[in-house]
Parts: sequence; structure tokens; C-alpha cells
Amino acid sequence: MIPQEFEYAAPQTVNEVLDLLAKGAKPLAGGMSLIPMMKLRLATPEHLADLGRVKELAYIREDGGEIHRLGVDRGPDDFRTNIAIREPWLHIGATTTHYAVESSALVRSKCPLLAETASQIGDVQVRNRGTIGGSVAHADPSADYPAALQALGAELVIRGANGERRVAIDEFLVDTFTTSLEPGEIIREVIVPVESNGAGVCYQKVAQKASGFAMVGIGVRIKREGDKLAMVRIGVTGLSNRAYRATHVEKALEGRTGKPAEIEAAAALVTQGAEAIADIHASATYRAHLAVVHAGRAIAKALARAV
Repeated sequence: MIPQEFEYAAPQTVNEVLDLLAKGAKPLAGGMSLIPMMKLRLATPEHLADLGRVKELAYIREDGGEIHRLGVDRGPDDFRTNIAIREPWLHIGATTTHYAVESSALVRSKCPLLAETASQIGDVQVRNRGTIGGSVAHADPSADYPAALQALGAELVIRGANGERRVAIDEFLVDTFTTSLEPGEIIREVIVPVESNGAGVCYQKVAQKASGFAMVGIGVRIKREGDKLAMVRIGVTGLSNRAYRATHVEKALEGRTGKPAEIEAAAALVTQGAEAIADIHASATYRAHLAVVHAGRAIAKALARAV
């Protein structure tokens, strides 16, 4: 349980971090995943760049939204302008801790699904040290955040020596412990939409008792229009090799009223297109069963919260 020898650096700016990464250093965020792997020598980095002192990576803020003019159609008898309005977003710096996400009044009011998810990660010590950027970059298939981020349609700002790029969460998560991060890049921030008034959300999981990781975790967002479900978003983690959007469930529910029979029928589709994994904690069959049961419960709970 002793890691191999390594060099340690504590840069104070993102540029200093990138310089170290270019020289072969590995970024260390909260260390909740990397340090245990180093102790077991499953990871053997020779250089570490600790992001903990980079103040520009720790923040939570809301932008004001943007209005984009897409084009103007002119005709002899009409004048029409097509405008797309982008809703406001929350920007969360990569080294923001789980506890900061959980306890932030801004996140709780503007993106309650993310706050609820953060509150169920690990234990108190993990939530006080672990970071949202580190967790997402690690891409553990049983991590909690990805279910919520899939349901939210989150985006990530990636920073490297050649500048920044913005990547959708579904494109970022490639496979088990595999992301679209290139060598020398880090996550700079996570961007999630501000929740519209009246939306109902829920994150529900079956936790592995020793670690707190999700054997199955379901993130749900629902919005009503009258007596119909106008918007349904479902993110699933723990079931497969990567978190994913349960689009079959979404399509089965949108336009419906959300009666119990409709929820049950839709929840039965949560594993479609995904291959359930098996490990020492659960067989593939049992994990798939858990996903169906808890998808139904999470949908019902989110629906009860929707105004």
C-alpha cells in the first residue's frame, strides 16, 4: 500500500499546470481515485501536478444566457427573424469539491439535480476532498455525477496548450475509465443548464455499501405542460461500461400523462441499447433488474416534484 517514488509540484495557475503536463506530469485534483490507485501501484506516475492551489479552477457562477440571431428571411409580404435563445448556464470550476456543489445555494436553487447527486457521493471525507472535475475525468462507470450530467445535457470546457474546446458529456465519456481528453489537457469547468421553473428532478441509486459507488444510479428531469410530460431526460450510471441517456424511456414518456402504468412500461426500457456489466457486487441480470426498478421510482419521485 505504498506508492512508488514520484515528484510533486503545486502550481498556482492553469498555465503552470499545462507546462507541467507538457513535461509528463499527471494532474491531481481531489485525489480520491488517483491516490488509492497509486497505493496499489495500479497507477505509477513519476510526476504529479496538484491542482488544489489553482484558485482559478474553483468557482460556481451563473451566466446571463445569450441570444443568437440565426438568420433573416425576407419576402415580398413578410419579414421574419429566426432567433435561438440559449437558457442561462451554471459554470462550475473543475476543482470545486463535491461538498461545495452539494451545499451551494446557487446550485441547489438553479440545478437541484446536481446538488442532490453530489450529496450522495461517498462519505463526508470524500465529499470534502473530491472534485467534480477529477471525478468526471476519471470516468468510473459507477460514479454518480455522469447520470446527472447526462440528464442535464452538460458540457465540459477542456483546456490544453492549443487553447480551449467545449465538449458535450456524451462525447466526453468514451468507455470505462476512458474519455476524450488528449494528453496535456485538463477539464477547466463543467457547464450545466439552469433548471426551468416547475421542473421535477431526482437522483436515486443503489449504493455499494463499502465504497458508496453506484451499482445503479438514475438521474431524472421532468417538466409538465398542462397534464402532459413535455420534457423527460434520464441519465443512467453503474449499469454499463459508461453512463448514458436512456432515450427509449424518454420517448416512451414524453407526451404522456405519467400514470403509474405508463411509468412502469417506460422504465422497463431503461436497459435498451446498453449491456449490463457483472462484477463481484452484482450479476448483469440483477443489475439490469435494479435499473428497471429504480428508474421507475426515480421517475415517479421527479414527477411528484414537478409543478
